[in-house]
Amino acid sequence: MLPVDAALADLLKEPERKPRLLVVDDQPTNIQVLYRVFADDCQVFMATSGAQALQTARQESPDVILLDVMMPEMDGYEVCRQLKQDSATRDIPVLFVTAHHEAQEETRGLDAGAVDFITKPINPAVVRARVRTHLTLKRQTDLLKRLVFIDALTHVFNRRYFDERLSDEWGRAQRTGKPLSLILVDVDFFKQYNDELGHQRGDEALRQVAHALTETALRPGDVVCRYGGEEFACLLPDTDLDGARQVAQRMKLAVRELAIAHPASSVAEVLTISAGLAVRAPTSREDAAALLALADAQLYRAKAEGRARVCHAVLD
Repeated sequence: MLPVDAALADLLKEPERKPRLLVVDDQPTNIQVLYRVFADDCQVFMATSGAQALQTARQESPDVILLDVMMPEMDGYEVCRQLKQDSATRDIPVLFVTAHHEAQEETRGLDAGAVDFITKPINPAVVRARVRTHLTLKRQTDLLKRLVFIDALTHVFNRRYFDERLSDEWGRAQRTGKPLSLILVDVDFFKQYNDELGHQRGDEALRQVAHALTETALRPGDVVCRYGGEEFACLLPDTDLDGARQVAQRMKLAVRELAIAHPASSVAEVLTISAGLAVRAPTSREDAAALLALADAQLYRAKAEGRARVCHAVLD
């Protein structure tokens, strides 16, 4: 296991990728001008309408959006308002690019949620400097948020992050009509482990379990959180029952393969986990709390039936 400082540094290090920039303008020539300014330093996405901008922002999660004000059907102010109302896009800095110089227009944009104004015709050096400033601010903000959402002991995400992410993913599943899976994991007989071997050994065991669980969640959108005590939660967006069962079984096997001796366990000589799996069917009319309750019920069932196993059900 990595030392605490090294583990946190690894968790918090920035991804090795170019910043992602979304340019929105109904005039392709204006997009091309900005593309040439940023093509060498950023991954540039383009949209020529408000609707396309909203869709691209949700799909690509840009770091900064350069948004034209005057567009047909949906102007930049309305696009910005909708971006700020969506939990998936509300934290993306929006810079308006406009030919208007009036103070009331600038005030209107700031009220809609923009962070800056750039006037046309653009000065490449100025627009590059302003975007660089907002990219730096966003990186710093993201780092602070990540620290707030990290469990101090296991270095995976914490309960607060799980609650927010569950709400977001439930809403996204409702919009897209795709399944959402949730796995609740409990370390078997963990109190007895602490009583037998001490809390320091227990803390180290939890860190190893957290790392093993995280390694089995293979996709970028999958997330493992410490739910509380010796319980963990894994959210699997766009994952049906078969896919989620495979992940849960990999988790069960990965923890067993850690071979952490557990002399007080009545199910195995090593540390094991029980898991409850619940899947939101695309047709479900329930809410996120119902999915969580169903996963918890399946975890209780797994423990009642002998532990060291996975039980599942579909929320329909």
